[in-house]
Amino acid sequence: MATAVKEKDLTVEEKLIALYELQKIHTHMDQIHRLKGELPMEVKDLEDEITGLETRLQNQDEAFKKFEVDLQVKKGSIKDSESLIAKYEKQQNNVKNNREFDALSKEIELQKLEIQLAEKKIKDAKEDAKNFKEGMKETEEMIDHKQKDLKAKKKELSKIGEETDIEEEKMLKQAHKAEKNIEERLLNAYSRTRKNYKNGLAVVKIERDSCGGCFAQIPPQRQSEIAQRKKVIVCEHCGRILVDQEIDK
Repeated sequence: MATAVKEKDLTVEEKLIALYELQKIHTHMDQIHRLKGELPMEVKDLEDEITGLETRLQNQDEAFKKFEVDLQVKKGSIKDSESLIAKYEKQQNNVKNNREFDALSKEIELQKLEIQLAEKKIKDAKEDAKNFKEGMKETEEMIDHKQKDLKAKKKELSKIGEETDIEEEKMLKQAHKAEKNIEERLLNAYSRTRKNYKNGLAVVKIERDSCGGCFAQIPPQRQSEIAQRKKVIVCEHCGRILVDQEIDK
């Protein structure tokens, strides 16, 4: 951080305004950093999701092909049973006794049962196939949707990268300019406080009679002193510099 340079002696009010302006600049820069940090993660997450969905679709397709083979096998077993029935019926015409006739009749009945069972399995399988196909279609639609999202995110990331680089450079210049109006001791205190908190807030307004950083209640008398802007007042609970609601009006 550059050493603060004062072109003239500033009032406490002017120092507070400069600190608040610096905080706004840094908050904006923090938002830029978060945005640049989150988008690449979102792109990576989408790419992983699409890879997972494509693997699922491939597995579904392979299972469906196997399913169709099994279906053909069941249809083939019906033809085999029908052939056996025709063969047994023909043999019945040439039997020599009732025992042989009954034995063939039992074989015919058995093959008819086999056909009924196979037909039921085919009917159930066709219904399952319909649901299976719908599942594949749903996966394909999900992939298409995710790919569109990914394309949009990548485009947004590219655009933000270009825009934020320019904006960040501009904000840095503004920050250096604001720092010149703040004495070094105060600037160092501000910097230390910013590092203490994940959200980077070192200067906060009073919101609903409370500290805008930790939300601790601020007594009315204390609020009145803050509004006068005659001295730098920090929150007794979190150490942030407190400013009044009208600071940026």
